[in-house]
Amino acid sequence: MSDLTLLIPAAGDARRMRGTDKLTQEAGGLPLLHRQASAALATGQQVVVTLPPSGHPHHAGRLAALAGLPVVIEEVPDAASGLAASLRRGLLPIGEETLGLMILLPDLPDLVETDLEALIASFLEQPDHILRATTQDGRPGHPVILPRRLFGQLARLKGDTGARAIVAAEAQAGRVRHLALAGDRALTDLDTPEAWAAWRARQ
Repeated sequence: MSDLTLLIPAAGDARRMRGTDKLTQEAGGLPLLHRQASAALATGQQVVVTLPPSGHPHHAGRLAALAGLPVVIEEVPDAASGLAASLRRGLLPIGEETLGLMILLPDLPDLVETDLEALIASFLEQPDHILRATTQDGRPGHPVILPRRLFGQLARLKGDTGARAIVAAEAQAGRVRHLALAGDRALTDLDTPEAWAAWRARQ
């Protein structure tokens, strides 16, 4: 049994990449999506990856990037409606005993397995609160782990703002904890060609 499910929402269009797919770009010799899913699987938890529907321009490439990995793949028929569609779909395979859902964005290249394990361990110390990763200097970022009691709210989300409103409401109620990750790992994302070029130059 998994204590948590790690959800990698990979059904988006990646419009800011201007035609290329950021999730199949190589990072450390592997497609970025493969690398992120491998790190998630190394935690020993259930890993769910949402993909755009069959026929979408990025479907085949992302599916190929996951080849050989024992992840649960959920296609999102209404992926074009925004991130909320992936979050709703990602709830479907979760078992009744799962304590929380980690939303692990696929375009954060500097996250490593030990970051994810640290977040999981911290969440399990107080599994009724949201846990959010921050940068080393305290700026909020990702991943975010939501407790099971919020799954009903997740299932009703719409649009492209993800779980932002849920996290904000829980923070106001004092039910969000934070864990700092090294450097800017919690914020460094690669969603434009320029971001990719800058990141590769730093490697």
